[in-house]
Amino acid sequence: MRVLIVGAGRLGTQVAQVLAAARNDVTVVERDADRVRELQDVLQAHLLLGDAGEPGLLERAGASTSDLLVAVTGRDEDNLVISLLAKRRFGVGRVVARVNEAENAWLFDRRWGVDVAVPATTPLISLVEEATGATDTVALLRLSRAGVEVIETTITAGSRAAGHALGEVPLPVGTIVATVVRDGRPTAPDPEVRLSPGDELLLVSHEATEQEIHAAFQ
Repeated sequence: MRVLIVGAGRLGTQVAQVLAAARNDVTVVERDADRVRELQDVLQAHLLLGDAGEPGLLERAGASTSDLLVAVTGRDEDNLVISLLAKRRFGVGRVVARVNEAENAWLFDRRWGVDVAVPATTPLISLVEEATGATDTVALLRLSRAGVEVIETTITAGSRAAGHALGEVPLPVGTIVATVVRDGRPTAPDPEVRLSPGDELLLVSHEATEQEIHAAFQ
């Protein structure tokens, strides 16, 4: 599946990571040059700098051949304009848009090209599920060909792993850490990095269950 994600904040980056891990062709558009530079070495997706509200940039990003567009910028007006362009001008089959302000939710419908509107508080797994039209989250994230799963866990103040180096956490057999997202920024999973409350981890495993992985950190 060809996926175009607009907005490389924490949520957009996580969606890109999960969909890229599931072997989709993912392109991410971001207007902040510093953010693009931060992600160049850590995000396994095509990165394009620019304003996706401009039809020319959406065209260069591959909107005309995309199966799915996910608009997750921090501005509702941008998400609406991008959704409308994606649907009406480029004929994208499925358009998902993030609703940042609850009072704007009524605008996010088919009139603006939005197939699925997701509140800003929607968890990552649910958003990916809505975006792809999957009805089973576990099936969605299971990489059937490789026999692995992508699992998310968040460090809290009460987590046993809080304050410990990543390399000190005994992982279940067949499990690796794909990335550590801190303050919205994905970083390479260096064994020396100390885990702090608020850190979000994406792990890949071909043997462990989700419960076993959460038990290792929580």
